[in-house]
Amino acid sequence: MNNLANASSIQQYPATAVASAAAAIGVLSLGQLLEHHPAPVPSLIEPGLLPSSGILFIGGEPKLGKSVLAANLALALASGSSRASFQVSTPRRVLICQFELPTSQFAQRLDTMRQSIGSAADSNLFVDTAAGGHLLSTPLGLEHFLGSARAVNAEVIILDPLYSTHDQDENDTRAMSALCQSLLRLRDGSGAALIVIHHVRKAAGRHEIGSAFRGSSALHAVGDSYLLLSRLPSETPTVELRFQFRYAAAPPPRLLSLDPNTLWFDTCGAAPAPVRAPRKVAAANVQRVLAETGPARFNQLRQRIMDQSECSRRTAQLAIQRASKEGSITYDEGLYRLPS
Repeated sequence: MNNLANASSIQQYPATAVASAAAAIGVLSLGQLLEHHPAPVPSLIEPGLLPSSGILFIGGEPKLGKSVLAANLALALASGSSRASFQVSTPRRVLICQFELPTSQFAQRLDTMRQSIGSAADSNLFVDTAAGGHLLSTPLGLEHFLGSARAVNAEVIILDPLYSTHDQDENDTRAMSALCQSLLRLRDGSGAALIVIHHVRKAAGRHEIGSAFRGSSALHAVGDSYLLLSRLPSETPTVELRFQFRYAAAPPPRLLSLDPNTLWFDTCGAAPAPVRAPRKVAAANVQRVLAETGPARFNQLRQRIMDQSECSRRTAQLAIQRASKEGSITYDEGLYRLPS
């Protein structure tokens, strides 16, 4: 009887009162949800590169221009101008926290870039000149970055590079997960989107994107979009950009060329179509890898074959098996070697 009475009282409770009580604690009906959030908020950089309140990771090998590209994006955001096929519709307040260049050299770099856009970004671009020495991975360091962002009402925060903001082991998943929580606290506490510059793993495959970043198992779970710079053989400073987005289809790869006089990247055409990987890797290829790199465990050897031959994991695995069966390589004490 009591259950029936309770059910009856629930049914008689006014629907408007139920809706109001639910909304007060953040629970919305479908109708309310669509009314308050009728369409996704446009990205700060289109198409889909930097979602509103999102986290964008920019990565690549050293000396490819990651920091220059990040500065380009900062100036484009601060001035509300579109560059290198990235659309920025509205000026944004941008805070740069960079740790690689002395402040005077960084100011000179920005001044060179500024010549192309005039004073359009002057009142919206900010540089945290006291960022050095503060670690995002500590409570005091996090409070410093939050304080800097709040002081200028930043809408975008750039961290360049990530490894200078922490003292954690990037090979330790638990440590990197804790660092990712600090990134989320910075984003949520400031209300700003994040652009994070980071390096990639040495053994990253040619066509990896989000998973190519160091500490990727954690970083791949926290980022909203990933932009990877790759080196191309060219007489000009040309790089290939590849993308991976969490909430949208990624655009096709594109090529950018750096003007050394203005320090601005600009598009220079579509990226070449990827070369189809061979379906079979010969035993000679496996021997060549071992000759160049020395004895290796199975996973190491497989990855090196994948990198050199641009083949799938399965193809590399079959190549190792065939080479072992033919006697082209030997297995001893956990390592694959060339026959003595």
